[in-house]
Amino acid sequence: MRITWIALLCLSLVGCGSEGGSNDATAETQSAQTFSWKLVTTWPKNFPGLGLAPEHFAENVERMSNGRLKIKVFGAGQLVPAFEVFDAVSQGTAEMGHGAAYYWQGKVPASAFFTAVPFGLNAQEMNAWLHYGGGLELWRELYEPFNLVPYAGGNTGVQMAGWFNREINSMADIKGLKMRIPGLGGEVFTRAGGMSVQRSGGEIYTSMQTGEIDAAEWVGPYNDLAFGFHQIAKYYYYPGWQEPGPTLELIINKQALESLPDDLQAIVESAARAANQNMLDEYTARNNAALIELVETHGVQVKKLPDDVLAELQRISIIVVDEMAAENPLAKRITDSMRAFAEQSKAYHGISEEAYYKARGQE
Repeated sequence: MRITWIALLCLSLVGCGSEGGSNDATAETQSAQTFSWKLVTTWPKNFPGLGLAPEHFAENVERMSNGRLKIKVFGAGQLVPAFEVFDAVSQGTAEMGHGAAYYWQGKVPASAFFTAVPFGLNAQEMNAWLHYGGGLELWRELYEPFNLVPYAGGNTGVQMAGWFNREINSMADIKGLKMRIPGLGGEVFTRAGGMSVQRSGGEIYTSMQTGEIDAAEWVGPYNDLAFGFHQIAKYYYYPGWQEPGPTLELIINKQALESLPDDLQAIVESAARAANQNMLDEYTARNNAALIELVETHGVQVKKLPDDVLAELQRISIIVVDEMAAENPLAKRITDSMRAFAEQSKAYHGISEEAYYKARGQE
């Protein structure tokens, strides 16, 4: 009996040791496995701010993973055209993409909500809504049929209203105006009597120079100076009613993401959050100096859109958003969630951010 029990105990210990060894071997194999991804973007390669954000993201992932996940970044047109990023990542041609969700509005109408809503959430509010207000969950639900997992991938803060070759003194000046303005802002501009035109960043300068378009909005002083828009347009209007909190996106092919071990998935998520905040910090700093250069060195005329023009654009914006919300239940849920969050933000920001700006202006 004693010999029998000793034999059984030994077998049991051997079994336990084998199981533990197997788990250790699996973990070791996963930690040694390396991955090589392609990341396609809608921006010119290494373009300041927008184009460098995915580069910094890729560098951080490689450093944090100790080289286990390497990501090669391709600018617009290098692997796929700018406006084919969504499909390329969805189909697995590339594992990742970086761009703006409103570029896919023709394919996924509600995607525009996740870049910017005219007169909607600003950058601080968008980040809060996405990460703590249920926005990111709605975004992922929207993209799930396309085999994509989105992350916030940057924000420029409130943009400029754009570059114009004529003064805007009333709504009549918008009639017949051809303007590069995407997303919901483009729909509002068209309803206001203008004509919205879709152009990638790299195409805007030539389109304005040749007279193909009469006006264009891009980002703000930092990027607009880099593209040289001051050379082809006279008037620079604000505020950016059309993009108050423009969020950029990092999209990942779902199968590619799920193929990563848990620690690499966590690294990707952390690097995305860092890239998102870093871009806002960069634009907040760089726009200041760029605006001074545009005005003092290049003589750009910075002008505010008339109050009655802004009021009319806001009226049309509400109609456009209401119509989109009525298209399907998910679009309505997104709209309701965003508007509820906006109301809460306005109530608090009225006695915090807005009140402080007014108080500081009295100095």
